[in-house]
Amino acid sequence: MSDKIVVVDDEKEIADLVAVYLQNENYTVHKFYSGKEALEFIDANEIDLAILDIMLPDIGGLKLCQHIREKHTYPIIMLTAKDDEIDKINGLSLGADDYITKPFRPLEMVARVKAQLRRYKRYNGSQTADMDESVIIHSGLVMNVKTHECMLNEKPLTLTPTEFDILRILLEHKGEVVSAEELFRNIWQDEYYSKGNNTITVHVRHLREKMNDTVDNPKYIRTIWGVGYKIEG
Repeated sequence: MSDKIVVVDDEKEIADLVAVYLQNENYTVHKFYSGKEALEFIDANEIDLAILDIMLPDIGGLKLCQHIREKHTYPIIMLTAKDDEIDKINGLSLGADDYITKPFRPLEMVARVKAQLRRYKRYNGSQTADMDESVIIHSGLVMNVKTHECMLNEKPLTLTPTEFDILRILLEHKGEVVSAEELFRNIWQDEYYSKGNNTITVHVRHLREKMNDTVDNPKYIRTIWGVGYKIEG
């Protein structure tokens, strides 16, 4: 069964183009030109990934993203016409996993979709080959790398694949400082990273909120300013 992808963009040419390239990769694409129509479909159907334009005339992509994250952990990729860091940060803060700035190369878009779906399937245990079967335990935190389950003080932590990967990498390097650049490249397998890239910062903030951790008095994730992040061994 092919993966189901929702594409939402009020620019019909872009939505149609995205749909064609994804269908050529044998994905099942559900295409919408308005947020309202997409919302109704999202609430009534099982989906594997969503591509959301930020600027929509009715229900914006950020609201759609927030709505999805209240119930689901599947990957969300945001589309933005602005090369504006604030749009990207807002999307990531609401739980998006990646963003693409228009105009974009269709093949790059397809590559990002494939990368997100690979990570999501690993996260949900549907791809178990070569997975580390160890369980990581640290100060009330129990992470099963094989099943991609995480418990904090015996209560389940609902994490997106990105949040899970960040926490996993930090736990696997307990006692060591891991730079934002290293986290970025390990998670996205992408060479693009700049000092102004706030992607990791936003996801770490989101992760801290879910763990009731703080920057000033961290129990788990400590920020080493100008260097990276660290979980004490």
